[in-house]
Amino acid sequence: MPKPLPNFSRMLSLIDEVFDTRKDPNQLQVNQQIMKKLKKIHRATLSEFADENGPAIWVLVIPTTTSVMNDFLSKKISEKDILAKTKSGEKYTCIYLCSATTLQEYRGKGESKRLCLQAINAICKDYPIETLFVWPFTKEGEKLATSLAKECKLPLRIYTEQ
Repeated sequence: MPKPLPNFSRMLSLIDEVFDTRKDPNQLQVNQQIMKKLKKIHRATLSEFADENGPAIWVLVIPTTTSVMNDFLSKKISEKDILAKTKSGEKYTCIYLCSATTLQEYRGKGESKRLCLQAINAICKDYPIETLFVWPFTKEGEKLATSLAKECKLPLRIYTEQ
């Protein structure tokens, strides 16, 4: 088995540091099974930018229904439930900006935004997307989501834990 590239381990550490998904059973924890389901929903759900050392940016967006996202905003369902309640082939009306994980040396260069815009635009070509949703874990994440919503001319709805 080939040795993992250095960035891969750094990306996993960054995910643990920012999202702490392993300690929160209500958050989406991406594994091979989840990636397979995401790809069935839409080919643009997962994006990656890599350099010679491996992945430097991972973006995850989930097209879903407004009903599912409203249940999430009202805390009736968890983040993990968003994917469970999103069925392949539905008429998606919104996009959940789940995560954009970026190594420090690639921040502020526009690559994360570029990947997000590519994914959003690909989904918008196939579905009548009306709204973007986000659960920001950082100020930078909220800033990115706000910028994406503005550029895509879509309202942004923000989940807060309070």
